[in-house]
Amino acid sequence: MKRTLTQLADGRELFYYDRQDGADRGAVDERELPPRPQASELRYDPLTEEWIAIAGHRQGRTFMPPADECPLCPSAPGRRSEIPASSYEVVVFENRFPSFSTRLGEHGPAGGLSEVRPAAGRCEVVCFTSDHGSSFSRLSPEQVELVMEAWIDRTTELSAIPGVEQVFCFENRGAEIGITLTHPHGQIYAYPYVTPRTKLTLAAAGRHHARTGRNLFADVLAAEREAGVRVVAANEHWTAFVPAAARWPYEVHVYPHRRVPDLAGLDAAERAAFGPLYTEVLRRLDGLFGVPMPYVAAWHQAPVRTGRELAYAHLELFSIRRSADKLKYLAGSESAMGAFVNDVLPEEAARRLREVITE
Repeated sequence: MKRTLTQLADGRELFYYDRQDGADRGAVDERELPPRPQASELRYDPLTEEWIAIAGHRQGRTFMPPADECPLCPSAPGRRSEIPASSYEVVVFENRFPSFSTRLGEHGPAGGLSEVRPAAGRCEVVCFTSDHGSSFSRLSPEQVELVMEAWIDRTTELSAIPGVEQVFCFENRGAEIGITLTHPHGQIYAYPYVTPRTKLTLAAAGRHHARTGRNLFADVLAAEREAGVRVVAANEHWTAFVPAAARWPYEVHVYPHRRVPDLAGLDAAERAAFGPLYTEVLRRLDGLFGVPMPYVAAWHQAPVRTGRELAYAHLELFSIRRSADKLKYLAGSESAMGAFVNDVLPEEAARRLREVITE
């Protein structure tokens, strides 16, 4: 893999990732861009002991432009985008409208009991392909490997930023999920704290280890592989299954068979084996109702400094679509109390996904 670093017109960093060394990445961003915003602010909620990012500048971010104005497509004569080159394989660049940033400013007190501090960190955009009309499910195994190399490279570098505590690679797909750009892409957040979900799962893993001496995630994977009823797909290095207590109508977790704390711990064989299995799962989701499935795909990696001996890198994929013409809305119980009610039996969801005929 070849990585090339360049800068956009406002000083943001952009990285090209190429399989071959010969790609010309000398194109210059000639746009006139406004100054970059300062970091958002973090406000502490004493009732939940969670940090909330307040990012007012994101209200003005680009929203669903037509295809010929897509900022994630390669640049062309008369149309300059976020990517200066006329073609690319995989690109990562700093988000123009970040929730977290290293450009720290001054933030006054919020009043009350809420502590306020800068939302230090970084947000990046990952373009999976230059093909505007494609999707992750259509990427070749080689392209998925290149995306994974980009995830690993960025996780390693972002983890080294002072104050960053956790790196999160993810994809939002579909208008129903709330995307603002339709080009196949994901994001990476470098948080200045350990996220609430990770705190919960690592605390559970710690209690499990104290009771049994074993890793909780490894035991969950082993139990699902043995039961088999919720397994959707598997190969030598990975298993995809619907969790027994799935929160979402269609939810699939993808685990490597060997425990590693983060993506960088995967060996060459494991990295190569991920793409064929994962894209199969995505095609099964798309084939379930005959329409593109909206989803969130979330990589769970160990925090930078804590819980690494308990963590188990894996991907959690879920959709809010519960039938061809119905969505799962987070209403009173889920939104107000955090208490989920799932309308689809996990075993039935797994069976339906297994029965989808994929190309």
